[in-house]
Amino acid sequence: MTGDWAESSVNILARLNHLHPKLIDLSLGRMERLLAALGNPEDRLPPVIHVAGTNGKGSTIAYLEAMLRANGLRVDSYISPHLMRFNERIRLDGTPVDDDNLVKLLRDCETANGGEPITLFEITTAAAFLAFARSSAEYLLLEVGLGGRLDATNVIPRPALSVITPVSIDHTQYLGNALAGIAVEKAGILKPGVPAVIGKQAAEAEEAISARAAEIGTPLLRQDREWWVRARADGISYEGLTGVYKFPLPALSGAHQIGNSGIAIASLEALGSALFDPAAVAQGLANVYWPGRLQRIVPPPLPEGWELWLDGGHNEAAGQALAVAREWRDRPLYLIVGMLNTKQPVEFLRPLAPFVADLTAVPVQTSEASLDPGEICEASEGLGLTSHTALEVPEALARLTGEEPPGRVLVCGSLYLVGDVLTNLESWNCSPEVYKADHG
Repeated sequence: MTGDWAESSVNILARLNHLHPKLIDLSLGRMERLLAALGNPEDRLPPVIHVAGTNGKGSTIAYLEAMLRANGLRVDSYISPHLMRFNERIRLDGTPVDDDNLVKLLRDCETANGGEPITLFEITTAAAFLAFARSSAEYLLLEVGLGGRLDATNVIPRPALSVITPVSIDHTQYLGNALAGIAVEKAGILKPGVPAVIGKQAAEAEEAISARAAEIGTPLLRQDREWWVRARADGISYEGLTGVYKFPLPALSGAHQIGNSGIAIASLEALGSALFDPAAVAQGLANVYWPGRLQRIVPPPLPEGWELWLDGGHNEAAGQALAVAREWRDRPLYLIVGMLNTKQPVEFLRPLAPFVADLTAVPVQTSEASLDPGEICEASEGLGLTSHTALEVPEALARLTGEEPPGRVLVCGSLYLVGDVLTNLESWNCSPEVYKADHG
């Protein structure tokens, strides 16, 4: 792979980013126009599992990919955002698209678009559809970017399955402030006659999803109604349409992963007995890997006795999930927080505040939409926390590690921030091979 190819993909993405004055402009018209110019690759995809929701989409897709691959199947997937490289968004049989292929896909889409207004997410989603149409995968896992009804991915006429993970308040500038209204947008991916697996929802969200399903004739498989998942001392118990099963605990850390893994199990069961192999489910749960989600870095670039954890959660529901994800009170917890200016730091931090000894706010270096660290400090101080600012994560770590006794550091608030940390581990004078996720 030549450096020129990698630079070319970066240059093309930068150029495409200026085709529309807005980063996000929810609509399907531009997407449909471009797909038609490309020969409608969305009509030549393998069976699609379309995943919407607020929290847990990426983890659910990771479980599904691991389980389907344990069945011996070739699986493509589309996710956003990426952690370290744009290529991660388009995964072909488990591997991020290579630069040569990405450059060709982007150029094909740029040529077909002819300079017309289109958002970066829309044109890169079209590039992903081109890649998947040319692939030989047996399933495609397709993550919604934002909302659902008007998201660029919602051009698939009939997926094999629709999935909605838990819905909560987020992206209010695009989806509104009402949970029921947000759920209506997520339910926009439902299709007549196509089964839909629904994760645990607040009452108003479930009512909105159920109403839309009844209106168009979508069979629903809802957590705690048609299927159940519970933690056990030695694993998890899953009860669905075909019986009761015992599985090992998922490899991803955190109590919230019980529900995410249950959504994936229910999805396989909904796809039919040929895929619902308990042995493959168990293997997928054990082998799943999804970096940046309550990921422990072992060993950390810290003095002996310290721990370093990463999590990309950024909204109120993510803060609530983090607060109960593990036992935080057994040692001092220090937060390093960076967020985007579209998020509400008070809502994210409130559930975590009772466990926090100290907070350092940092900018998200790779995003022009970074929230000013001073605003994060203001929010944290309103919750009774001691706070500081730093220019970057290593500076924050250097200040914290003078504390005694050794504590636990959690870098959180943005997937972009977590991606920055993962990208820069090597520059912290350690071999990147040393840094592996410990989900225990």
